[in-house]
Amino acid sequence: MIVKAIPTNIITGFLGVGKTSLIKQLLKTKPEGETWAVLVNEFGEVGIDACLLAANNSGVQIREVAGGCMCCAAGVPTQVAINQLIARAKPDRLLIEPTGLGHPNEIIKVLSAPHYQHVIRLQSTLCLIDARKLMDERYRGHDNFIQQLQVADVIITTKTDLYPEFEALHDQQLDLELAQYLNALQLVDTPVVEHSASQGLSTRLLEYLKQPRRDIPRAPSYKAASVVSQPQSLLLNSAETLGLQGVFAKSVSEDGDYIEPQERVRKQNQGEGCFSCGWVFNPLQEFDFDKLMQFISEQTQVNPTLLRVKAVMITSDGIAGINWSDGDMAVTELDDSLDSRLEMIATQDLDWDRIEQALVECLVG
Repeated sequence: MIVKAIPTNIITGFLGVGKTSLIKQLLKTKPEGETWAVLVNEFGEVGIDACLLAANNSGVQIREVAGGCMCCAAGVPTQVAINQLIARAKPDRLLIEPTGLGHPNEIIKVLSAPHYQHVIRLQSTLCLIDARKLMDERYRGHDNFIQQLQVADVIITTKTDLYPEFEALHDQQLDLELAQYLNALQLVDTPVVEHSASQGLSTRLLEYLKQPRRDIPRAPSYKAASVVSQPQSLLLNSAETLGLQGVFAKSVSEDGDYIEPQERVRKQNQGEGCFSCGWVFNPLQEFDFDKLMQFISEQTQVNPTLLRVKAVMITSDGIAGINWSDGDMAVTELDDSLDSRLEMIATQDLDWDRIEQALVECLVG
């Protein structure tokens, strides 16, 4: 039985800004003996962030809601996910990461409902922003991007170690650009904290995390993203079950028949002016690491509308966590994975058949 309300933070921000990386750092600050829970929502249909967060994190329970925007569908499905996570984990703190294409005002509305009054204690909502993106109208004029800033108690500027080179190249002062942009949005009173993954978490950021949420005027709500799934997909589980369990374990269809493991599963989604396509491969299949790196490099070069590439892949050189956004790519070594999965998000519908064929050619053998 819950005897006190659970401190809860919503960590939002646009695609590729570093939300998952920040959460990984926050999880390292978890006091010994406490259990923390993380609810992750991804725009794509084959969740990857939960795989990245789960690595080497004892005392952490993770629940993933893949496919579309948890914020827009913040009704029964989201409440069920929250309730189950709380019931199973009985956490001392809850961190919620909505999709970078989401409208966080809706999830805040759900968590502020009377029936959560004695269960959840909303603390600071963080909005992460890479100030370099302010030069790109796709970001600064995007409704979701603006709403994420409007609902924030604290704005975190990320990847600040990369700013000096960018400023010299473009003759821009990013702190001035950000101040002017926030002034135009009437957000000059929202505190701004600098952060870079290489420097770790500042004391100031950690202090803001524990402060109660301010009473911020509600931003307008939006229509939910539509979802398009491949009709030929052999995945009979719901998108929500694509989390850590893996899709190649034997499962039962609606008719009670066992589904044998398949070579790969492909899932697609569209909404908010973006398109995603993701693949999940049988864990017995191994990728050639060098070919995989070449594949990602080629796709990011020939598809200028690509916003994001994320993957957890079983390769000939080990298990690799891959994260690409706007020219920046990070590759980390992971200890374990139940399968290989890769997701792409773009502002245009791409030739996914051609891309899939190129990806399959990266398999060993």
